[in-house]
Amino acid sequence: MSTRISKRSLALRAVVIVVLVALLAVAVWAYRHFSQPEPVWIQGQVETTQVRVAAKVGGRVESLRVERGQRVEAGDLLIVLDLPEARARARQVEAQVEAAQAMADKAETGAREEQIRAARAQWRAAEEQAELAKVTAERIERLYADSVVPAQRRDEVAAQAGAARAQADAAREAYEMARDATRSEDRRAALARLSQAEGGREEVQVALDEAEQRAPVAGEVSVTVVEPGEVVGPGSPLIVISITDDPWLTLNLREDLLSGVRMGGDLSGQVPALDHREVTFRVDYMAPLADFATWRSARDLGGFDLRTFEVRARPVAPVEGLRAGMTVLIDERVLR
Repeated sequence: MSTRISKRSLALRAVVIVVLVALLAVAVWAYRHFSQPEPVWIQGQVETTQVRVAAKVGGRVESLRVERGQRVEAGDLLIVLDLPEARARARQVEAQVEAAQAMADKAETGAREEQIRAARAQWRAAEEQAELAKVTAERIERLYADSVVPAQRRDEVAAQAGAARAQADAAREAYEMARDATRSEDRRAALARLSQAEGGREEVQVALDEAEQRAPVAGEVSVTVVEPGEVVGPGSPLIVISITDDPWLTLNLREDLLSGVRMGGDLSGQVPALDHREVTFRVDYMAPLADFATWRSARDLGGFDLRTFEVRARPVAPVEGLRAGMTVLIDERVLR
């Protein structure tokens, strides 16, 4: 009988011990669970670099070749502008280039053979006229000496002889110029006019190239600022492209939270839009915001204001589905 009682007593003691151990484990778990403070989440936001596409010249929007949300590659056609003024200017400049080219060709090759022969004939005719005027002036001079003609007549004939000689000399110089071709100064001037006209053509071509706006980078069309038919001015934004392949996290942190943050260090955060997926970011930028951008007064902690720093970090590895505007939650305790 006593043996049966002792066995029952041992079994009872064992049960009591198991229950006590279980109660102790529950108490420890409850203490650890309920004694820890609730996490304080710091909210950050995913950003991407945005490129604003604008034209150097103004015009009317002829057509849009992309839509919001469309993926584009560098060089893809985005928008076409109508530039009638540039086309009209291009025709004028082309005519100026052709005229300058003709003058340069003429300066380079010199006068034609027909022009040289004509100049020589004019010179010879002028020489004959000058010789005739000289002979006439000598005759009139003798008649004047014999008191046959008045002094006025002698002076008129002498003046005519001088004018004829001047014309003959000018005709000789024109002939020599045509024979010796164009002077080097004239050739340089003609080439300079041609270079100026070609520069104007290149300038107009640059304006015409602005009619087709192409993507400078690969990314996603996030904003289309204009619609077909609208008139835009030089430098006006037309389309905004987001570089979605390079997202980054931006945080605004009080300076008392920077003890656990350093350049090149890692930060882990949850992305609610991705089912609270844990993502690791690497810090690559830290800078204070403007003086007025303080979060709160810390006079109770020492009589000064806490400044706010902007912290940027990029994902350590590519994260599928991570887009601009998504929220990232970081536990404040990991920053201390």
